[in-house]
Amino acid sequence: MNTKRYSNHPLLTGFTVSLLSMTISSVVHAQDDNAAPSIVAPPILEEMIVQGRLQTGAQSVVMERMQEAVAADLIGSEQIGRVGDSTVAIALTRVPGVTLVDDKFVFVRGLGERYSSTSLNGAMVPSPDLSRNVLPLDIFPTSIVESLSIQKAPSANKPAAFGGGSVDIRTKGIPNEFVFTVEVGTGMNTESSEFLTYKGGSDDRWGKDDGSRELSPTIENALDTYRGDFTPANINTIGGLGSIADASEINRNLALDLNREISLRETNGEPDIEGEINIGNKYYLPNEMEIGFLAGVAYDSKWRSSEITQRKLGNPEEQVLFEDESVYSVDLTGNFSLGLVLNSENKIETTSIFLRNTDDEVSVADYFSANNLLSDGDGNRNSDIRYEQREMEIHQLHGEHEFGWDTIDSLGLEKLSFLEGLSVNWYISDSEATTEVPNEVRIKSRIVADPATGEALSSRVETSNNSAGSFRFTHLRDNVESRGISVTMPFELADFSIKVQGGTDYWQKARTYEQLEFFLGSTTGANPSIYDGPLGDVFSDENIANADNGFLIATNGGNANSYIAANKVNAAFGNLDVTWKETLRVVVGSRWEDYQQLNLPWDPIKYDGSQFPGADSNDPDEVADYFLNATYTDDDFYNSIAVTWMVQDFWAEDFQLRASFGETTVRPDLREISDSSYFDPITDIAVDGNSDVLPSQMDNYDLRAEWFFSNGDNFTVSLFYKDIVNPIELFEGAATDDNITAEIHNAESAEVAGVELEFLKNLGDVAEVLDPFFIQGNFTFLDQELVAGDNADAPTNEIRPLQGASDQVTNLIFGFDSPDGMHAATLSYNVFSERLFFAGRNGAPDSYEQPFHSLDFTYSFYPLDSLTVKFKAKNLLDQDLSIEARNEESGNAQTVEIYNAKRGQDLSLSVQYKF
Repeated sequence: MNTKRYSNHPLLTGFTVSLLSMTISSVVHAQDDNAAPSIVAPPILEEMIVQGRLQTGAQSVVMERMQEAVAADLIGSEQIGRVGDSTVAIALTRVPGVTLVDDKFVFVRGLGERYSSTSLNGAMVPSPDLSRNVLPLDIFPTSIVESLSIQKAPSANKPAAFGGGSVDIRTKGIPNEFVFTVEVGTGMNTESSEFLTYKGGSDDRWGKDDGSRELSPTIENALDTYRGDFTPANINTIGGLGSIADASEINRNLALDLNREISLRETNGEPDIEGEINIGNKYYLPNEMEIGFLAGVAYDSKWRSSEITQRKLGNPEEQVLFEDESVYSVDLTGNFSLGLVLNSENKIETTSIFLRNTDDEVSVADYFSANNLLSDGDGNRNSDIRYEQREMEIHQLHGEHEFGWDTIDSLGLEKLSFLEGLSVNWYISDSEATTEVPNEVRIKSRIVADPATGEALSSRVETSNNSAGSFRFTHLRDNVESRGISVTMPFELADFSIKVQGGTDYWQKARTYEQLEFFLGSTTGANPSIYDGPLGDVFSDENIANADNGFLIATNGGNANSYIAANKVNAAFGNLDVTWKETLRVVVGSRWEDYQQLNLPWDPIKYDGSQFPGADSNDPDEVADYFLNATYTDDDFYNSIAVTWMVQDFWAEDFQLRASFGETTVRPDLREISDSSYFDPITDIAVDGNSDVLPSQMDNYDLRAEWFFSNGDNFTVSLFYKDIVNPIELFEGAATDDNITAEIHNAESAEVAGVELEFLKNLGDVAEVLDPFFIQGNFTFLDQELVAGDNADAPTNEIRPLQGASDQVTNLIFGFDSPDGMHAATLSYNVFSERLFFAGRNGAPDSYEQPFHSLDFTYSFYPLDSLTVKFKAKNLLDQDLSIEARNEESGNAQTVEIYNAKRGQDLSLSVQYKF
């Protein structure tokens, strides 16, 4: 990587936050209330399943759910372990009403990932994902999780940036006794047998680039020497060479410093590899103190391949793309927790987590466009190599303290006994996420193809194209510091139990995103034969060094993707919690948040004037206005109220009726408020940010009735309604030819109303022989719409559904727990109705992702208390990911499958032993 430039990122981070503070403290920025257009989503799979019944560990979770002031669902570590889910993402599919996208990102009640938030032990943490604001939850192994809390209705003690729901990952503390577990596993995918690969680095098995892909120091220094311009004319001028030929030779020598080990080949890959080790213990100290630790490490690697077909709606048989994609993924996790228990009322814990998630992707896409139809037998090819290394490092310190009798007695503070019950919880968190994409390569070629099948018969790298090869280097650094404290004081007054709570939260986030791009190609096209054969041979040292071939390296001066951004939140909240005779509970709260945001487009290779476009004026007032316009501030109160009626023997042993209302907001991601553009790594669609995007405002209404039966059965009915002003959406923008672009805008408004039905039933009540079996279901019905508003660029439908929201979702689990405790099995089924994938413009139809019928099976065998064997099979129906659009032109209506990706079936087997 460009170590010289990237070494400045911590300074840039500090500069950005300082500039944010200075800009906001000196002026107040009045924001523009303009709204905006529609959404583009990647071809991703949504899965929404329900929580299975387990023989152990469920009661404590049910009790906590009943004690929550608002609608929430929880899963405990014992439940997760019994089902055998390996990641937080998969575990969340057992929670009613929670939806996952691409097996990573949380949807709650049909609202996209931007409308949900994720925290770790109550603290905000960054996301290592390059294209999304929320955490990819598949990077968290369940081995570090104590419980998962999913809150679906707002409350004052939660961040105001809350839309569909809030997920809090609670990590395990110190164990009660010595634990040592070892787990190994393997697996495969039925669609994945042959893979594309290339010569990578020596550390690829560990998900880490060994430096061979990084931008060389020679090119780094040349950027400074030649002020970001590698043209022979500029090299000649700056170097005072007096010879264009000598300057061209210097240019070619710079090209030789690019990593060009890019010849593609086929490999058989290897089976999935999974491994995990955890160890922990507790030690007893004098005066009833305890100290303990928990440490773990996990490793997963897998190969996956997929065949993807895309078709142009207007001419689906002739304008088509065939892509073979292979991905080698590595996940590496390390965690360490240390806890000190002072007494039964006071404890302090530290949590440190390291996560690495790397995808090494190779793809070959052959496509036929309006200028090169399939029947012509001539087409184009993109050969892509993308190595994306995401890492996250988290360090937290948190404490729980209660001024109870043990504390009063041990400190001799009997005079303060009137404060008995006072509790204080606090946290401090410092985390950083980085994403490195070194040497992302795209080579453009021409192909001769079979006009009937599209199979490539021969290929040749484009000649006379000085951008036939693209070499892109991307670096993202995200820093988040957060801290908070809450104080709760209980009172008893006649028939009333009263709790008064207050607290503060603070977090700041700073991001630097730098992208450099270089083009490599020939300007002459001489000697066409050198453009045949493996890509590494075409761009060999011999071919590039030969002046007759005309190869040149060039910087992409128009690559306006880099930016620097920051935001801060100062928050204070208060809650009044009153319960009357354990029958009626009312919680009233208010939260104040001061939100500050700054975004600066950045040109890291601009050497004349300021690297911040618009800030290089000689007029200080114009510079001040530039920074002012790049800043957004807002402070507001967000109020909430929740009422719970609690009775017994109302059909079930315990019944609760909850009603709540809360005001929340949804803020754009730092990337989305940048005027720079970027390519979505999944869809490869160019997305333009927008510094004028405003936070969305939401009113949330919730009504939930819950019946809890003594035998573990339960039944829940939930009604909810959300009114969204200025919803943030992706809309299709104007583009040339066959290109597609997307833009971030505020739509005018959106509404979501829905019903959730959840149940869990032990079939032993039907017949004694069915006692080991249970069935659980979750049904969601949505009525939702979005009004595009004036910011939308000629949308086909002014009123349309929210992107990614399904009107119906059905989930069923049929489970078995053997009486002897040695066997457990679940068969889970999920299907969602079609959902909007991409909203069209200028009369082009909207496209919809088609229902995916997901049928999964899990079997666990417990031959010993210390031994667990698990078998998992996913996508038993072998469903594909499919997106369709309907062509209404010329009165000849037809439905076209514009995207299809083979998913295959995942099979895995693992063994865990507890010492």
